[in-house]
Amino acid sequence: MLNMSDDHTRVREFFTARAADWDSRFPDDAPSYAAAVGEMGLREGDRVLDAGCGTGRALAPLRAAVGRSGVVVGVDLTPAMLQAAVRAGRHREGLLLLADVTALPLRSRSLDAVFAAGLVAHLPHPDENLRELARVVRPGGRLALFHPVGRAALAARQGRRITSDDLRAKPNLRPLLAGSGWRMTSYVDEDDRFLVLAVREE
Repeated sequence: MLNMSDDHTRVREFFTARAADWDSRFPDDAPSYAAAVGEMGLREGDRVLDAGCGTGRALAPLRAAVGRSGVVVGVDLTPAMLQAAVRAGRHREGLLLLADVTALPLRSRSLDAVFAAGLVAHLPHPDENLRELARVVRPGGRLALFHPVGRAALAARQGRRITSDDLRAKPNLRPLLAGSGWRMTSYVDEDDRFLVLAVREE
């Protein structure tokens, strides 16, 4: 079994190799990111984290949702992804941090929401790691787990089949979230998007 440092090295290597052309590989995803952010119920002045922000495709819609009085922070483990975000000018929409979402350099209960695109599959210890996301969000704050295509479409793209132990399956994800301090409020798994919304429990 991989220990955490080995797992992080593997994830960083995976995304480093793909950072330069990441956006050009998925050129049509922007509207689905904006739509997902739109369902989070963010308000002017909110403080939001893009966890595993990659090249920062969610930063502009997050900034639009919270306004200039809000706070947008993007955190990613891979320097090359953050460099791609800067090249795309997305650092103007929020603060980019090279950091590990499993040990965030943020105060407890300091945020109103977390947006996480494609993150769950890369978490080394999902229960602990989702609990860390809960730590930095105030009670009643929100979590969005998003992917621009659904589970079946993603599996087909990757040449694999969905199995019953898929972490993102509703029967698996709901108790995982509940055990990590989140209450699932919405679950959508369609060909053109995967979006789970949850609320931070008291």
